[in-house]
Amino acid sequence: MTTPASPAPHISLTWTDHVTGTRGYLVVDRLVRGVSSGGLRMRQGCTLEEVAGLARGMTMKEALHFDAEDTGAAYVPLGGAKGGIDLDPRAPEAYGVLLRYLRAMRPYIESVWTTGEDLGLTQDLVDRAADEAGLVSTIQAVYPLLDDEATARRRLADAFAVTVDGIGLDELVGGCGVAESALAALDRAGVAYGDARVSVQGLGTMGGATARFLSRAGLTVVAVADVKGTIGNPAGLDVEALLAARDAYGTVDRGALRAGDRELPPDAWLAADAEVLVPAAVSYAVDAGNQALITARWVIEAANMPVLPEAEELLRRRGITVLPDVVVNSGTNAWWWWTLFGDIGADADEAFTHTRRAMRALIDRMLSRAEADGCTPRAAAHAIVSERLPVMAERFGWYR
Repeated sequence: MTTPASPAPHISLTWTDHVTGTRGYLVVDRLVRGVSSGGLRMRQGCTLEEVAGLARGMTMKEALHFDAEDTGAAYVPLGGAKGGIDLDPRAPEAYGVLLRYLRAMRPYIESVWTTGEDLGLTQDLVDRAADEAGLVSTIQAVYPLLDDEATARRRLADAFAVTVDGIGLDELVGGCGVAESALAALDRAGVAYGDARVSVQGLGTMGGATARFLSRAGLTVVAVADVKGTIGNPAGLDVEALLAARDAYGTVDRGALRAGDRELPPDAWLAADAEVLVPAAVSYAVDAGNQALITARWVIEAANMPVLPEAEELLRRRGITVLPDVVVNSGTNAWWWWTLFGDIGADADEAFTHTRRAMRALIDRMLSRAEADGCTPRAAAHAIVSERLPVMAERFGWYR
């Protein structure tokens, strides 16, 4: 899961917390216009290799949303980066570690790395720790590129204040993009939404929003998984009720289950009788062994790097298509910049319309390229990036 050229990253460092001994990482894959973009995740077992792969993926996501022909767009790409902390976010010491990590990374956040929430961390928590660490913002490195910083920052703050049916717009846009990716695949295959069933791993920010959009589009969500296991119902789950019953980490209160809902083993989401499978939780969730459980026609990578390469090849041989994370879950990152740079305003309908249009175009371009070249969607995405990076380098410059 690398960029086509995959040069050595511009910055790669390991930090050790002097209080707990916890390790943290920062990888800046590339700088474009002197800045990079990528979230900060916290999970037990996070490694430098994982963070480096995610940073390369961010370089691809930025490049995929670059349209050389769209001269009217205010947002132009940044480089890719990622941060990681090897700690369970539920640990009592987690906030203190996060705070000390941000203090240590302050010079990079101030100058080259824009960051935000990722697996294990919410934007509210990151913002609170960043303020305590003395940062102006976790995206302040991009401010010198703005024509009107005050207006841009106010517009983004207003967008973060927007809610739709009780869920923040910042949580919903990523799921909107994932759902549109799945819908585009169904449309190309001529599958009616009402005939499609869905299984989702993870009911946090990305998985929860994806389940909502797919359910509202007419698909039947038959299984969802969280840290406690899988909840299944072949007749369809009440997605809104499950979303209302989850905690801050996406864990569902089992007291909210209806008659017909069943508590199943953790891996049952993989084997669900569904056309669409959405891994939306952790990296490396699908490996060479458990991929054999999958019978879905499409695997839609809402999480970062959820399907290992050897598993993806085995799935391909069985006729199962994997839509790659670098395209599918790129909507959240793009929404931040569309809003900050002024391509869209602080409005939910405008955000969803822009996200759907952009994601639909990306998916159609990727799948058309895959069909023409006789390759996987991931290989097609890499090919598109390999064509765009030189144009970006010539127009904006980058540092490796």
